[in-house]
Amino acid sequence: MSNPFLSPSTLPYQLPPFADIAVEHYAPAITRGMAEQRAEIDAITAQPDEATFENTMVPLERSGQTLTRVLRVFFNQSSADSTDEVAAIEEEFAPQLAAHEDAIELDGALYARIRHVHERRDALDDEQRYLVERRFTRMTLAGAGLDAEQKARLTELNQRLSVLQTKFEKNLLADTNDLAVVIDSVDELDGLSEGEISAAAQAASDRGLEGKHLITLVLPTGHPVLESLTNREVRERIMRASRQRAARGNQHDNSAVLLEIVRLRARRAELLGFASHADFITADQTAKTPQRVAAMLEPLAQAAARNARAEKPKLEQLAGHPIEAHDWAFYSEKVRKAEFDVDTSELKPYFEAERVLQQGVFAAATKVYGITFSERHDLQGYTEGVRVFEVRNEDGSELGLYLLDLYTRDTKRGGAWMNELIGQNELLDHPTIVVNNLNVSKPAAGEPTLLTFDEVNTFFHEFGHALHGLFAHVVYPSFTGTNVYRDFVEFPSQVNEMWMLWPEIVNDYAVHHQTGEPIDAGIIDRIRASQTWGEGFATSEYLAAALLDQAWHRLSSAEADAVTDVAAFEREALAAVGLDDPAVPTRYSSCYFAHTFSGGYSAGYYSYIWSEVLDADTVQWFEQNGGLTRANGDRFRQYVLGIGGKQDPLEAYRAFRGRDAVIEPLLERRGLAA
Repeated sequence: MSNPFLSPSTLPYQLPPFADIAVEHYAPAITRGMAEQRAEIDAITAQPDEATFENTMVPLERSGQTLTRVLRVFFNQSSADSTDEVAAIEEEFAPQLAAHEDAIELDGALYARIRHVHERRDALDDEQRYLVERRFTRMTLAGAGLDAEQKARLTELNQRLSVLQTKFEKNLLADTNDLAVVIDSVDELDGLSEGEISAAAQAASDRGLEGKHLITLVLPTGHPVLESLTNREVRERIMRASRQRAARGNQHDNSAVLLEIVRLRARRAELLGFASHADFITADQTAKTPQRVAAMLEPLAQAAARNARAEKPKLEQLAGHPIEAHDWAFYSEKVRKAEFDVDTSELKPYFEAERVLQQGVFAAATKVYGITFSERHDLQGYTEGVRVFEVRNEDGSELGLYLLDLYTRDTKRGGAWMNELIGQNELLDHPTIVVNNLNVSKPAAGEPTLLTFDEVNTFFHEFGHALHGLFAHVVYPSFTGTNVYRDFVEFPSQVNEMWMLWPEIVNDYAVHHQTGEPIDAGIIDRIRASQTWGEGFATSEYLAAALLDQAWHRLSSAEADAVTDVAAFEREALAAVGLDDPAVPTRYSSCYFAHTFSGGYSAGYYSYIWSEVLDADTVQWFEQNGGLTRANGDRFRQYVLGIGGKQDPLEAYRAFRGRDAVIEPLLERRGLAA
């Protein structure tokens, strides 16, 4: 059987030939891809000629094409549509891939050649020079300057960490499925919409639980249904199940896995000459040090906790009893209704998914950037239900493909994200294909898909990542799409959230799915007026997770070895920053904190609010300069979205804004200015 990964796809935009791809293709393609790239690196270092950009950096950028093709498809499937067989392949190859990457990053001969080019970089053009600087910095931080014994130890640590991170995600997915809440009587779901009840019935039916309903768990601690479920006992069951995921004593306990990850990351940082994993990570981000992260986050945490404490009495007055974690969202919505005449749970009939996509998400991009979307029914996605759209520029030229995977399933990890299946670059003549994954509950056949307010916001957010990937235009593969600093990558996606409630956009997509009546403009005005309500809770639960991530990763090697109780460490860390209110739990507790223990955000979950400083400042710029105009969109695309990773992002922001970002718009947005 021929392996479809061993040559470029012949489909439009080089879309992977999903109809021809089988699970048995992955292992041989990964193995061959690693061998090919290793040979390509050896050919670079074997050259007798003096190192130059053309004979060192260019072939390095060209290397690993087979491996890249297979891994982008494989890792997309392992997160979006995993199976036991896929998970087994991931576990098998995680240490091998870590060792392969180390073999390149720690290659002394390659490092020497790159250092030689780096010393002579002033003769290069801007993108070439920045590529050399980034590669030299990356290899230096990775440990390319270590001696042979240290490199061997580093490789051993990285391989073990890759195994543990894969195991953490596998445990979390299994426990998330196991702890889904079974509801025996539909009466217990009072407060949910017909669509939500239909989705719960379908989820139960899919598991063979006919006549029952199933509330599947989402990645964050809080669940969207907690806003509207009237049954307090059911709300408590859902919250308890969410907070118990992968906890100590469970079948899929992540405690020991987590502790070993923390210890090994600390030892690796020490080996590389850093005081902690957080020091190691931030050294190559815009933040530069964990002290700068703390200097921003800790004062915000105090203000957020103060605001949350001020919000609680209003909730308790309505409830008539002390507020617990499973009560907060429910009574917060009641306060929003009483004080602002806004009930976000009543907005779902106006948020039909297809209309949100076409007249909201797509329409905003068309108005701001001039791009257009057409569905390609002739092209197949990686699993049933994945839709493929062709994206073109205003002049009709090709921009790329956009894939949408909207619905939740047991084989998909929680949360929402964007992946690239192929990233534009001129060197290899590659186009762009991006994927958005969401986790919307799928209703029964014939029922409309109605989104919550938060799901609409998430849709716009993730599409902002997709636009970033689509618009980036670069020469070299290393700079493609969203390959930017981790604490900058959320900025463009957060900016795209602004269009959700922009009048020209919301008035088109927020239409009642039954009556066809547009949403009352007064409701949107009241939503805007109510947006600082609840920010004490929202900011506190986010900052609790961000500071918990920092607490784990600011540990020295000796300190990490001394931690034996995950829950106790978490309690102490949250108490230390004043975010230990039991009614305001952290957005992610340690054992299900996938962003930091199995994703790419270790010591980097602060990135969202760090990027939000830029986002809030940019939204202010749009508002001051006429809002949703093509001229504004072109400027933002030119200076921010279009550069990919080929320029220092803060320099790009200064070019766009005319100055550095200031924090005041963020403080005003989150009600923290006082």
